[in-house]
Formats: sequence, structure tokens, C-alpha cells
Amino acid sequence: MKLSARNVFKGRIVAVKKGATTAHVQIDVGGSIITASITNEAVAELKLKRGKDAYAVIKASNVMVAVD
Repeated sequence: MKLSARNVFKGRIVAVKKGATTAHVQIDVGGSIITASITNEAVAELKLKRGKDAYAVIKASNVMVAVD
């Protein structure tokens, strides 16, 4: 696998929560959970399920979370 993204973390899928069109895939990377929002179609194509090894690939210009 060759990518331009430099933030690639190998982990294990701990949950796949499907919605109407989008799924949240949670990957445990060394005790931290990274959650990705992807299409249900991508979940099916990649055959994602709990317990499967997967990579969290992060290439983002912004990550924002705020509370007051």
C-alpha cells in the first residue's frame, strides 16, 4: 500500500455502526480509538467487521472539536 498521507495507524476494528447511508468505524490503535465516517458501500467493499485488522489513514486540513 502506497499513500501520500503520512499519518497511518494500524489497529483492530472494535465497532462498525451503520446508519442510513454512512457508517462509523471505530479502530483501536494502541488503546486509543479512532473513528472514521465512511459509506456503507465502502464497509461492504472492504468487508469491514469487528475484530478485523485495519489502518486508520488520516489526511486532513482541519480537525475541530469544541466545548464550552
